[in-house]
Amino acid sequence: MLGELAAELQITLVGGSLAERREGHQRISNTSLLFGPDGTQLACYRKMHLFDIDLPGRVSFCESSFVEPGEEIVVTETPLGRLGQATCYDLRFPELFRGLVDRGAEIIVVPSAFTQSTGRDHWEVLLRARAIENQVFVVAANQHGVHAPGITTYGRSMIIDPWGTVLATAP
Repeated sequence: MLGELAAELQITLVGGSLAERREGHQRISNTSLLFGPDGTQLACYRKMHLFDIDLPGRVSFCESSFVEPGEEIVVTETPLGRLGQATCYDLRFPELFRGLVDRGAEIIVVPSAFTQSTGRDHWEVLLRARAIENQVFVVAANQHGVHAPGITTYGRSMIIDPWGTVLATAP
């Protein structure tokens, strides 16, 4: 379906992240797929850093109880340039972004679901830091709205240039 959409619109498309169940694995993977303008799947990235947090009286979440971490850094040649992939909490690990750049990434995409509280305090500053310290474009789509009871995601998807300038935002 996503490949068909990429072909129909003749665009490079990141679909994700998606829950992927793989044969022989007990837990799902948090997966993003990359499609080229002809609809061909160019890459598959599985989130490496899982969101496990316990702030007494505030929030507790253990992504690793149901998600298996990925193991591969993914950089792919696209019509837009060499595109590196990361997902959500991966943003907090600068060594992953350095690894992407060391493998030639010029643009790094970061599909995310930062919550209202973490997004308000950390989203933009982390994205700008990753763009500046690695001298790459960062394209970050962040989920927005109210979801499960008590879970509100921040939104503010954005594109940032290597200087750290926010070029575009969406709610």
